[in-house]
Amino acid sequence: MSAAAVSEEASGAGAVRWTIVLAVVLTAVLEVLDSTIVNVALPQIQAAFGITNDQTVWILTSYIVASVVVMPLTGFFVRRFGRRRLIISAIVGFATFSALCGLSWSVEIMVACRLGQGIFGAFLIPLSQSILFDSFPKEKRGQAMAFFGLGVVVAPVLGPTLGALLTEYFSWRAVFYVNLPIAAFALTMMTGELKSEDTKRITVDWVGLALMVGAIASLQLMLDLGESRDWFASKLIQVAAITLVACAVSFVLRGRGKRDNIIDFSLFRDRSFAGANVAILGFGVAMFGSIAILPLFVQGLLGYPVLDAGRLFIPRGIAAGFSMVLTGSVLVTRFDPRKLLVVGLILTGSGNILLGLLNLDAGFWNLAWPGVVSGLGMGLFFVPMSTLAFQNIGPDRQDEASGIYGVTRSLGSSVGIALVGWQVASRLQFHYATLASGITPFDAAARAWLAPLNLDPASPEGAAQIAAQIQQQASLLAFQDAFWLTGVAAFAMLPVVLILQRPNPQAAPVAAH
Repeated sequence: MSAAAVSEEASGAGAVRWTIVLAVVLTAVLEVLDSTIVNVALPQIQAAFGITNDQTVWILTSYIVASVVVMPLTGFFVRRFGRRRLIISAIVGFATFSALCGLSWSVEIMVACRLGQGIFGAFLIPLSQSILFDSFPKEKRGQAMAFFGLGVVVAPVLGPTLGALLTEYFSWRAVFYVNLPIAAFALTMMTGELKSEDTKRITVDWVGLALMVGAIASLQLMLDLGESRDWFASKLIQVAAITLVACAVSFVLRGRGKRDNIIDFSLFRDRSFAGANVAILGFGVAMFGSIAILPLFVQGLLGYPVLDAGRLFIPRGIAAGFSMVLTGSVLVTRFDPRKLLVVGLILTGSGNILLGLLNLDAGFWNLAWPGVVSGLGMGLFFVPMSTLAFQNIGPDRQDEASGIYGVTRSLGSSVGIALVGWQVASRLQFHYATLASGITPFDAAARAWLAPLNLDPASPEGAAQIAAQIQQQASLLAFQDAFWLTGVAAFAMLPVVLILQRPNPQAAPVAAH
């Protein structure tokens, strides 16, 4: 082949690869945006259907459970149906059920459609990531992952902002309809770039599949309903815990060395992949935990309107996007990726702890700047972690590895949300009891505080004022504890960086797909 022909081919391949980047970023945005944008519209959905808080939780739970259960099966479905067929079907299915969610007339229909969204959406992130890795040589993966990270990390950060705008100016139904133009554009680009692949019939280990589904569904059920059901005081949570342990132990014991097992456990023999899964789990707790409680903090305790609460996430999203591009284009090629991970974890943890230092007088920028610090850390973490996780994984196992990695990320977010919810509730009770124990009707400070209101601590009105003040201060302390917890979760992942292998700059690049 002539030099001119080689140059022409390389130029064409580069153009195709960047088109693929845009296509997979849009595909990833579909899934991750839906994980946070719906949360803002839940009060309006609850009012429209006249449902209770427990019923509202199922709108979120149904999507997450379906997604987490199906995601590990990505590699199996790729081998059975082919990557192109699967991702196109996933985009079409996700868009269809998104439209049906917007058209829902009852909570039962909504939950059923959310299940459909979760099933099809489960494939979007793993397939997008494996397509991207398969289309770029190793030395270019950092740049590709930077743009991919814009979708995976920035979209859920800005989700509350977009959800607040759509809900305020249109309707809660708009948070589902917004998926349709994104899906149409991603589908148009994806169908023109991916080639059909050969498929093969595969024996299904139905027992292993049932055990895996039982374990993941039980864990997700515990995380989603544990706080509202008072954890192990509920028989439902007890049954879920027993099912989780029984299914998980059976799945691991019978799956070791089994060729047709649903999950290839040999992937975890690679220490970088195993360490990356632990790190992304902890990072999910830190990132999604703080994002989940920040709207509750500013709206419920500080009295921010929904639009102002949504705007708080804009500086964080801009910082994360800037950090993503800078890390992928410049930093990841000049520094040891593990050092970037350390800085990313420190910034993320520090931003969360800064939120834990705020008081009831915090203004907009007092709340926004910690988010900027965390956003910078997110970019420094996500890009090198994604590259290190898959550095030793061959092209034939990219889809399955991406599915497992995606499940770990999703479980990290679920654990984070459940953990901070439990922390706020339990610490609220603790701080309320502690503060209340030091106040009596004869307390001089209480009398002085009520004096301008012409009230006495012994009077019903005075006692009510004191109780409200104690509740407010106890709530502040509980939120502070929860933000500190998410900060500690980020710092706790620092030792995991030692497990990861340093990439070999002399390693031969993986051939483009």
